[in-house]
Amino acid sequence: MSAGDALFRPVRAGNAFEETVERLLQAVRLGVVGAGERLPAERELSERLGVSRVTLREALRALSDAGYVEARRGRYGGTFVREVLPRPASGAAGLPDLEDTLCLRYVLETGAAEMAAARTLSQAERQHLTGTLADSSEGDPADYRRRDSRLHLAIAEVTASGSLTTAVADVRMRVNRLLDEIPQLEANLEHSNRQHAAIVDAILAGDPAGARHAMAEHIDGTASLLRGFLR
Repeated sequence: MSAGDALFRPVRAGNAFEETVERLLQAVRLGVVGAGERLPAERELSERLGVSRVTLREALRALSDAGYVEARRGRYGGTFVREVLPRPASGAAGLPDLEDTLCLRYVLETGAAEMAAARTLSQAERQHLTGTLADSSEGDPADYRRRDSRLHLAIAEVTASGSLTTAVADVRMRVNRLLDEIPQLEANLEHSNRQHAAIVDAILAGDPAGARHAMAEHIDGTASLLRGFLR
């Protein structure tokens, strides 16, 4: 299997946008598509990655906004890798270890979602979740990370475990430091909001397995973006 075949293979449906961004970034970063070279045509890419043309275009637009590719019109147009690429932030001093942070986050937050769904929540706890969920999808996009963090902490809080809440808060600080190093992608924010709603719905329905699965899918999407941009 060639490097192109390995990278341009079908992505998982749950995080199609994020994984498409990750695959395309890997292809650019590893030189599978070199500086100044044209990416495969949209139809070919969407078929190889197993995503819709809409999802592919959102991913390409995100990479264009981040400075990795550019669209050219005309007979010989298409999407081309820029001659000069942004410098990855993974070597920046003081950043948390990526894989260690992602592993810890996965264990803590999937467990928190599962435990929250396993409890019989009070009316106040249910309102706390729905209120922070509503807040997380509203307001200034520049303030999104704070509101997103508040929702994830609310999920930990309704487990009624102070130790778990503290641990989630600590790992969230590490995650946010990594997220601050990558572009904030509008399509990802919209996808995250839908995933947040699925997580909270499963918790409120008392579905531990469903809550754990929904949280895992959400975290995997963020992990794909972080690995794509920082690794």
